[in-house]
Amino acid sequence: MSALGVEARLAARIMRQSSGETRNNALRRLARKLRDDAPAILSANADDLSESRRNGASTAVLDRLALDGNRIEAMAKGIEEIADLHDPVGRVLARWRRPNGLDISRVRTPLGVIGVIFESRPNVTADAGALTLKSGNAVILRGGSEATRTSAAIHSCLLQGLEAAGLPLDSIQLVPTQDRAAVGEMLTGLNGNLHVLVPRGGKTLVARVQNEARVPVFAHLEGLCHTYIEPSVDVDLAISVTVNAKMRRTGICGATETLLVHKDAVATHLRPVVDALIAKGCEIRGDDTVRGLIPSATAATEEDWHTEYEDAILSVKMVGDVGEAIAHINHYGTHHTEAILSEDPASVERFFTEIDSAIMLHNASTQFADGGEFGFGGEIGIATGKFHARGPVGLEQLCSFKYVIRGNGQTRP
Repeated sequence: MSALGVEARLAARIMRQSSGETRNNALRRLARKLRDDAPAILSANADDLSESRRNGASTAVLDRLALDGNRIEAMAKGIEEIADLHDPVGRVLARWRRPNGLDISRVRTPLGVIGVIFESRPNVTADAGALTLKSGNAVILRGGSEATRTSAAIHSCLLQGLEAAGLPLDSIQLVPTQDRAAVGEMLTGLNGNLHVLVPRGGKTLVARVQNEARVPVFAHLEGLCHTYIEPSVDVDLAISVTVNAKMRRTGICGATETLLVHKDAVATHLRPVVDALIAKGCEIRGDDTVRGLIPSATAATEEDWHTEYEDAILSVKMVGDVGEAIAHINHYGTHHTEAILSEDPASVERFFTEIDSAIMLHNASTQFADGGEFGFGGEIGIATGKFHARGPVGLEQLCSFKYVIRGNGQTRP
């Protein structure tokens, strides 16, 4: 692990000096290799899925692990979209001149070496590799045991793309062991060679990284997302958005886990929305009002309001007004993603102002909590912290900045 850190830091220096054209060339080659090697990737993924099923993996884990032709194509397109984005490295963010003639610029620069620790998400290998490459960084990837074969097959494509473009192979490294001690070494910062950590996985993994890391961490502990419905919104819109927010992919961090319904929308909106969810196979856990209207609903407990299900289960509650919805979200939420479905501008602005989550949506599905949907070309993770990176961690968030000052002999009195 120490050697990986040293090699990554040396590679990061070369990456920082490389041209945007060279990095873009590598990215396009990576995308082509993913398409060319799709049969091998799918074969490796089938083996990983079979082993995970034998080991009793949950539905959510299997969903995150599974690849098909469409998902591989989406990875390849995502990499090409990243290549088409503006080069963040060296971009002047601000420039001004002081009265003494000093010319000062704030210039974007890569962070250095990024460590990514992930579980059952083989697409992270491609996304993280592409984003760190484009932003002039190096990356050390430690994938979960569930996706060992798939991640290795994808990583092989990335290395071939780097080699074809003349960039150092050590700029995208995959930890070659599943020994948990490797994670511990990454948490220490690899003797100062690792600059930022990004965990992608379950609560236990993320909590360990946040508690033990000696380097900065970009992460979210849980994605307990909420959708709140007001009576002013169109019923069909409420049905369409809510069903998508919960059921499009139940295992991702942007899936809605709690639905809040304004008391004046109970008679008009609650039953049609919940019936549509049930028709899609969603289990409902509700308060007394919801259970009175939905015979199949079970009673929601205090624990349910705290739960990120990552499954086809939804907690549903009636609230008196937008203030009560805000209070519920601020008490139970994890500062990830919240949506309000409403045509009342005052409610929308209050919702946006009084809730401090990383991503806030109006009349749209919480499943848009994704860097690709933001136009970032992809993401390395979602961050809910307060510093540097917040929301989808894309190219800009993988860079810091430095000040470049030009003078003509100035001295300080």
